[in-house]
Amino acid sequence: MELQEILSQLAWAAQNPRKMLEVQLSQGKKVVGCFPSYTPEELVDAAGMVPFGVWGAQTEPYLAKKYLPVFACPILQSSLEMGLSGKLKGLSAVVIPTLCDTFRCITQDWLAGVPDIPMIPVSYPQNRTDAGIRFLRYEFETVKGKLEAICGHPITEADLERSICVYNDHTAVMREFVAIANEHLDVIDPVTRHHVMKSAWFMSKAEHTRLMRELISALKAAPPHCFKGRRVLLSGIAAEPDGLLQILADNNMAVVGDDLAQESRQYMSPIPEGVGDPLLRLAGKWRGQLCSLAHDEGKQRVDMLVDMAQVAGADGMIFCQMKFCDPEEYDYPLIARALKEIDVPTLCLEVDQQPGSTEQVRTRLQTFAEMLG
Repeated sequence: MELQEILSQLAWAAQNPRKMLEVQLSQGKKVVGCFPSYTPEELVDAAGMVPFGVWGAQTEPYLAKKYLPVFACPILQSSLEMGLSGKLKGLSAVVIPTLCDTFRCITQDWLAGVPDIPMIPVSYPQNRTDAGIRFLRYEFETVKGKLEAICGHPITEADLERSICVYNDHTAVMREFVAIANEHLDVIDPVTRHHVMKSAWFMSKAEHTRLMRELISALKAAPPHCFKGRRVLLSGIAAEPDGLLQILADNNMAVVGDDLAQESRQYMSPIPEGVGDPLLRLAGKWRGQLCSLAHDEGKQRVDMLVDMAQVAGADGMIFCQMKFCDPEEYDYPLIARALKEIDVPTLCLEVDQQPGSTEQVRTRLQTFAEMLG
């Protein structure tokens, strides 16, 4: 396929998750909803079912207000709203990791409010020593058993090994895309980059990997572009809606790296292949995850962002602060201070999933762009 055709296909997938779900269901596949941020999708894939990202939507929650306070995470408010209103109808189950207080509540809200879609919880330990990883392996064993009941057959070690290979291949191509995209910032603008990354949540990883390889080949065939604008990093949970990212493009800013939970944070490290218990190896990935939702006594995430800024030659960083997300808010002062020490300015933007005007955001981003020179 031609470059623009591939980008259009990925953009359509990112912008039409419900239609992507209907395509999977029309093919007779069982689809399992995967809540943010680190649902063990590999187990769903190993079961022969399709993992499907549930990251909320730009919507005003009404039904969810019966279950959640107004200060709950917008992603979980809108995700629960989608379940309550029938927009996730057709899912065989949802898997919800309990990564913060709101996640813990949402598991019980889902049981009460959406009884027609089974809910599988998975508890992630904040103790990430060997004992914590063994605990998580036990949690994955429980999830595996519940998925086997849904798919109707055992998930074998061979199934798990195959899935680990599929996901490692996908991690590799996504990391390669992030690197090569910076040579083509005329084509991979902030909105396009986001669509490429987000589309991975709504199709099988094998299919997405195939499209990504075609995309990377097409980009390699094109001459590199010398971008003259401002180069920024994004950090946070998610950078949405598209209107926010379009403002970056309008102000000649390009995204040259990200630490977004919805995007590159998923691809920090591959899972070791072919050595020992696959469930234990899968659980071991949690040990090195750098994220506000994972206990990090040394705050290695701060050092990682400093390194990312230096390698990418970033002029600034935009911190997409998900509204009411306390774990992310706690990290921002440390990140801003460390980046200031290497002369990389930061801007903290509050991100919500309720529809509304972006004019205030536009003014702040225009000012930030002017400050970067």
